[in-house]
Amino acid sequence: MSHSVPLITTLATALGLALVLGFVAVRLKLPALVGYLLAGALIGPYTPGIVANAEIAKELAEIGVMLLMFGVGLHLSLNDLLAVRKIALPGATLQITVATTLGTAVAATWGWSLGGSLVFGLALSVASTVVMLRALEARGALDSMSGRIAVGWLVVEDLVMVVALVMLPPLADWLGGNTMDHGNGNLWRAVGTTLLEVSAFIALMLVVGRRVFPKLLWQIARTGSRELFTLCVVAAAVSIAYGAALLFGVSFALGAFFAGMVMRESEFSHRAARESLPLRDAFAVLFFVSVGMLFDPAVLVNQPLQVVAVVGIITVGKSIAAAALVLAFRYPLNTALTVSASLAQIGEFSFILGEIGVSLGLLPLEGQSLILAGALISIAINPLVFATVKPLQAWIRSRSMLAQIMERPVDPLAELPMSTDEKYLSGQVVLVGYGRVGRRIGTCLAEAGIPYVVAEQNRELVERLRAKGIAAVSGNASDAAVLIQAHIVRASMLVVATPDTFDVRQMIKTARTLNPGIETVVRTHNEDEAELLEREAVAKVFLDEEELAKGMSRHVLGRFGKAP
Repeated sequence: MSHSVPLITTLATALGLALVLGFVAVRLKLPALVGYLLAGALIGPYTPGIVANAEIAKELAEIGVMLLMFGVGLHLSLNDLLAVRKIALPGATLQITVATTLGTAVAATWGWSLGGSLVFGLALSVASTVVMLRALEARGALDSMSGRIAVGWLVVEDLVMVVALVMLPPLADWLGGNTMDHGNGNLWRAVGTTLLEVSAFIALMLVVGRRVFPKLLWQIARTGSRELFTLCVVAAAVSIAYGAALLFGVSFALGAFFAGMVMRESEFSHRAARESLPLRDAFAVLFFVSVGMLFDPAVLVNQPLQVVAVVGIITVGKSIAAAALVLAFRYPLNTALTVSASLAQIGEFSFILGEIGVSLGLLPLEGQSLILAGALISIAINPLVFATVKPLQAWIRSRSMLAQIMERPVDPLAELPMSTDEKYLSGQVVLVGYGRVGRRIGTCLAEAGIPYVVAEQNRELVERLRAKGIAAVSGNASDAAVLIQAHIVRASMLVVATPDTFDVRQMIKTARTLNPGIETVVRTHNEDEAELLEREAVAKVFLDEEELAKGMSRHVLGRFGKAP
């Protein structure tokens, strides 16, 4: 039976085993992605037992790549990137350079070609979008300053990898791989031809796509059919990717990426992301399973030192480089450690690069296995890496000299200017966080004539606030030095408006130590955290969902003439 229906057999085996091992991985506090990769390894040709149809798995994986890259383009927020561009752009670029150099140098010592070493180094330099976002979400850090920097950093990494995917095929011959048809072996002609094709595709997408697809989505949405809307989104992703490959010689991945970016221009982009998510998740699982099928477990036994070197570059070399770069830009130690932990793994782009490297004759098969081994191990231990952030931060700060060197206390943005108006320094409100909620609170305080000082981790935001004449200091308010610079001793109230409640207790403890009579107000989106804070009677707590429900209830009751 299995021979007559290979597609169904492959789907049933891959999804069934992925479900079981994904569940086991989650129960063991590991990312489900580890289970999917192991499922692929178990049904791959390198392990005994069931062997799934590799050709069908590969085609299903191509669809998975399209939908994965479509999702990346759909979620690519240039606004998020621009908000942290001063650190994300140079930081990610330098970190990719450091990690690629390390990977290339190590591979060169193994006797690999320049092309293979370079692809290998690039594959080790880029983190997994799926793993990073889920790790930050699990810790409630996605909307924090550290989370925004990590996401902006990841966006830059993704963009660099998109460029790498475009440039690798025309450069393959020059790097020692398969000869390309473009340019008849002439490097510059090959690169020029590729850039022209890609430019033509991008121009078509920007000129036609940005006008056609948002209108198409609008027309489909007007029908009220959820099925048609989902079909439209998925059909656009797959069709554009296929058309790009057929007409412009662009990879499926790049075509789908730009399809997502164009779709984002529509007012229905959030709905498009939501409606296509189940299908994207299902095919993403198939992609990871198919990648796992390429993994040869023998590499762990036959080349243990190479595996250790790969994991070391990913979890130590890349992380140290990222942390050092964040600190060099004078961001707090907590931000540096969080960003470095977020990047201490590899994933989707690494697999795609590895597969393209092998198909172009650049990367040896053992290189692909080493990349997969590095991904499996780094993803598996990423929760442990995150768990070391707090203890490591405490250890560094307990060594005052080391902390002083790493945190750069001479930062001019970490203290209020001498010219700060005296009214800001007595009876003021210390406002921690100036995001969407903090900004509204600040506006209300300003309109009421109440002085306030902002404590914010985003240095670029602090610079903009100071340019507007608003008193602001840069740093993590859980550090006593930051609250001291905000003159907490003479403040009347501490308002914590940041969604990152990780350090709230430390902020309140420090504030009350320096100013026992200060009133504290805290925002949280976590019910357990809210109950704990209220039970300890340390602050007036506002729970996001509860306040929203109260506001809506007041409006509804008011319409019926009922007092809330």
